[in-house]
Amino acid sequence: MPRTGHDFASNDYLGLAGSDVLRDAANAALARGVPVGAGGSRLLRGNDGEHQLLESEAAAFFGTESALFINGGFTGNMAIFSALPQHGDLVLYDALIHASTHDGMRLGRAETRSFAHNDVSAAENAITQWRAEGGTGQIWIAVEAVYSMDGDCAPIAELSDLATREGAVLVLDEAHSTGVFGDQGRGLGHAIAHLPNVLSLHTCGKALGVSGALICGASTLIETLINKARAFIFATAPSPLNAALVRASLQELRDNPARQQQAWELIHHSQAEAEKYCGLRGFQSQILPIIIGDDKRTMAVASALQERGYDMRGIRPPTVPRGTSRLRVSVTLNTSKQMISALFADLAQELEAAA
Repeated sequence: MPRTGHDFASNDYLGLAGSDVLRDAANAALARGVPVGAGGSRLLRGNDGEHQLLESEAAAFFGTESALFINGGFTGNMAIFSALPQHGDLVLYDALIHASTHDGMRLGRAETRSFAHNDVSAAENAITQWRAEGGTGQIWIAVEAVYSMDGDCAPIAELSDLATREGAVLVLDEAHSTGVFGDQGRGLGHAIAHLPNVLSLHTCGKALGVSGALICGASTLIETLINKARAFIFATAPSPLNAALVRASLQELRDNPARQQQAWELIHHSQAEAEKYCGLRGFQSQILPIIIGDDKRTMAVASALQERGYDMRGIRPPTVPRGTSRLRVSVTLNTSKQMISALFADLAQELEAAA
């Protein structure tokens, strides 16, 4: 489906993708000779100074020892879970973890078990049971900071405490929190990102407005990925121009806190309007899931809103569990308070009509 209507579907949370900030950065980078293509993998001739500058600046920005720039968030999770956990280890993952983590685990050699969504006690019980069954390897706990289809936040502090008690590594996918949550948009887990047993993934194609991903953490983990992750070793490097643009996005987060503040003004307005017009509450982020349940009804409401001029998408299984089909309202700086109010007023009418 082409892009039409007011943006309530993208992940361009800070409105950077089409901004003058990145347009000017692209022109400046091209003018100083930054290549568009890498021409090879990072371990051959594809390694460019822009990649290395980005990784150094990203590690400093996110507060970690090292960072690795990779082609995307999906690729990043595949790299992490196929290369780091070893035979005899356990990957313990939240039941709603992203598809990319599942694909990475399938390529890996570790045992995998899920725990109930955002339930730290369930995760702890799963560890206890695994050890009682004879498990002795390294434990990796995989969660998302903000869940892409539910918009709720992981209990980061409690998960970090659990990881520390159990000697586990916490792998935190910050895809939908980078740029929106944390001081200067450093993510929901910024306060713990410096810990040696935390590995964070910051995707660059959502709030940062470009593409690619940054894996941030202890140098030993990053070096292991460089030497063992097939998704890194055997892939053409990301565009050096993209690296230059991600650098510009990080600089914008540092230098212009008003952008993040404006995003939160819209998020709070959206949450208030959802309750005012539709009686919906309990939202925690810029992602507001309007769970309808029935697939056909969901798509009918989405289609009706599209006809009213909103870019609104229905989400169905297998992306979400059966019986939980929904509209995914994504709040970005590409809209306004007035348009948000209009959306929820129209949504209330369409939900009533489709009842």
